[in-house]
Parts: sequence; structure tokens; C-alpha cells
Amino acid sequence: MLSAYAQGAFPMAEDGRIRWYTADPRGVLPLHEGPGGFHIPRTLGQIYRQKRFEIRINCEFKRVMTACMEERIERTWICQELIDAYVELHQQGHAHSVEAWREGELAGGLYGVTLGGAFCGESMFYYQPDASKVAMVALVERLRERGFELLDAQTCNANMKRFGCIEIPQVEYLRKLKKAMRKECRFG
Repeated sequence: MLSAYAQGAFPMAEDGRIRWYTADPRGVLPLHEGPGGFHIPRTLGQIYRQKRFEIRINCEFKRVMTACMEERIERTWICQELIDAYVELHQQGHAHSVEAWREGELAGGLYGVTLGGAFCGESMFYYQPDASKVAMVALVERLRERGFELLDAQTCNANMKRFGCIEIPQVEYLRKLKKAMRKECRFG
């Protein structure tokens, strides 16, 4: 799996089979602050600063993945075989979850894979409004603190565009990925 990620591919389950995909253009979230960088919508920034959610890292990785699968049960790309593979990557220190908790309950979160200074975001979910978005803000804060330089969103959907997601050609993405993979960054 890590080899495929290093080549810009990501897995999806379809009709009981796992296939590998790439995206061209590729959605990325710029990590820098200021114009053209990661954008936190004003109301979300207030919610984040008020600490309505407690952020935890890697506490319930498998639960986060399962919640991502269940949220999209009609059109999920996650299957049990992928959950098992990502759990193994998590145990090896390559896959991570950012979790938003409220009153002792998991409220939302996201997960992805790290390769050097790159974080390849996979999926997010929420049980409570804004929980997954708060997890995204916490993710970016963590990546900045630890010197990461690439946040791969795979595709640039409406939700990601609110955060400043941009599309770049696959060839440019692969250049950025190669450069980021040369860095030694620790997520956990």
C-alpha cells in the first residue's frame, strides 16, 4: 500500500474488489497561512477556538474508519479488507486518525496515511455538526507544527473548496509528493 501511495495512487473498493486510482487534476489543501493557503471559515474558527470538541489523535483509529464506511453505506468505497489493511498501517505508524470528541463520545473525525512530510487524507465523518471540520482544522494545525508540506485531498469537492482546496495537475502533484516524502516528519 505504501508503494502505491508513493506513486500517487489510492485504493477504493468497488463491487467487492479493491482497485487503485489516481486523480488528475489532484486536490490538495495548501498548508500555509494567508492568501491562497488553508482557509478556516469564520464560524468554524469560532467553534474551534471555543474548544467545543476535544481533539484526540489515534485513539480510535478503527472506529473512525468504520464510521467513515457506515456514513456512506450506499456508496462507500471502504470495505472490511481495506479497514484491516489500514489498521495494519496504523499499527506500523503510517496511518493516523484525528478525532473530535464531545462529552466523552466520538463526534467526528478523519483518517489518512503519512509518507515523510505528506499526509494523504482518505475520509472523514461526523455524528455531530462541525465535528469533522474541527478535526480538519486540528489536522492542519498538527501538520504545520510538525513540518509537513503536503496535504493530499485526492479530489477537490465543495466541502474541501471551503478550506481552500486547489487542483493541480497529476505531474505537479507527483513532484510535490516526491519532495515531501524526502522529509522526516512524525505525525504521532
